[in-house]
Amino acid sequence: MLEDKTPQRTDIASLGEFGLIQHLTEHFNIHHSSTVKAVGDDCAVLDAKGLKTLITTDLLVEGVHFNLSYMPLKHLGYKAVMVNLSDVYAMNAEASQITVSIALSNRFPLEAVEELYSGILLACDKYNIDLVGGDTTSSTKGLLISVTAIGHADEKKITYRNTAKENDLLVVTGDLGAAYLGFQVLEREKQVFEVDPNNQPDLDAYTYLIERQLKPEARKDIVKILNDLEVVPTSMIDISDGLSSEIIHICTQSKVGCNLYEDKIPLDPQVISVCEEFDLNSTTVALSGGEDYELLFTIAQSDFDKIKGNPHLTVIGHMTDANNGMNLITRGTNQAVPLTAQGWNALLDKNEEN
Repeated sequence: MLEDKTPQRTDIASLGEFGLIQHLTEHFNIHHSSTVKAVGDDCAVLDAKGLKTLITTDLLVEGVHFNLSYMPLKHLGYKAVMVNLSDVYAMNAEASQITVSIALSNRFPLEAVEELYSGILLACDKYNIDLVGGDTTSSTKGLLISVTAIGHADEKKITYRNTAKENDLLVVTGDLGAAYLGFQVLEREKQVFEVDPNNQPDLDAYTYLIERQLKPEARKDIVKILNDLEVVPTSMIDISDGLSSEIIHICTQSKVGCNLYEDKIPLDPQVISVCEEFDLNSTTVALSGGEDYELLFTIAQSDFDKIKGNPHLTVIGHMTDANNGMNLITRGTNQAVPLTAQGWNALLDKNEEN
């Protein structure tokens, strides 16, 4: 017999809302004792056991935050969770639960939603997260995903944006700019495909960049590293909108200035080479690209010896008096150039991610 290669397409309406939720969540496990009741009742029940509770929500909208022409649904589910977990880790806290709500048009069959939730499940299992609720509804505008993340922390360890001090050191995790360049590569290949659908892109030279765009990892490990080093940051934020924007957030809310040293910004070799290919300035990409989901934080100078030499952490500058302003100290010439926020603005009318 000939194999039927027609993909199965199950109408979501055949399950109903509650049937769909049960179908999508039946394989999610409970990882935390703080989850008393997860999916399956009117409310989730959580017991923080004396810890402070942190809550954050992000909304991802098709055509604004993601493009399904090159974003696989499984990757999208995974990334939607990472975006929220990163915010919890940026408070020096541990994430423990999420809720997921989706609105989708009738062009999405059950199999597509299963693929989306397979990415959510992968993220939950990898990061030890409990899915405890959410909602589903129809949409006339494509796909919308809203994830709420819940975390817990000792009150003394919670880190805010508005508590940096003059002379604190400015530290960043990982490397910057790769996610933006991954987006540029994918956009270029999409345009090539639209002209010639038979063209098969060769993306081997861009693997790291594309992974950083399609499947970012939230820096849960940094919370543990800092705890093990007995370092409590004086302020912290995650890098979702670009390094310059996040530095400006910390400086503005903490009422301090800063000197950011261009030659200290960590860049992956693939970022440098692809910037040359696209005729882009690598510093501009690192400052304004966004979606790196690394952590930016400040520490007291007395903690420098604890973090120096750690391969995950790079000191890129220091905080100054607010009257000195927020400056990039250029490579070679040591000129002070005022930092400007040119990163992602979710309220602009765009049909792209960055």
